[in-house]
Amino acid sequence: MDVRNCKGCGRLFNYMGGAPLCQACQRALEDKFQEVKAYLDRKPNATIAEVSEEVDVSTKQIKHWIREERLSLVNAGADGITCETCGAPICTGRFCDKCKKSMMDTFSGTLGKPKVQEAPKKRDGKDRMRFL
Repeated sequence: MDVRNCKGCGRLFNYMGGAPLCQACQRALEDKFQEVKAYLDRKPNATIAEVSEEVDVSTKQIKHWIREERLSLVNAGADGITCETCGAPICTGRFCDKCKKSMMDTFSGTLGKPKVQEAPKKRDGKDRMRFL
């Protein structure tokens, strides 16, 4: 059993994995996420700064939700969310579509190629084990 302090409130709790937050802080964070999502449904062209100010959530947390693909921006690159590989402006996630496709092709090429097996060699009888 792993006991840790909650990063949100400082109380001790049984850590099961994921974010180091107690259940009360996780619920509060999920409630804030739902508020942000509802605000963006009402005003889809709002910037991260506007959402942060109106809903009282840090811009860092909003960007974290965008990187996790839980939220999506309407205008790519308006708020500084860029691809981690090439730096192109994106709406959600960590990578642009071009880099995602490139990574998929690389992984598919690596994992998808079957290994060629050599045909068994014919034995001519000279390489057998001999007994005396």
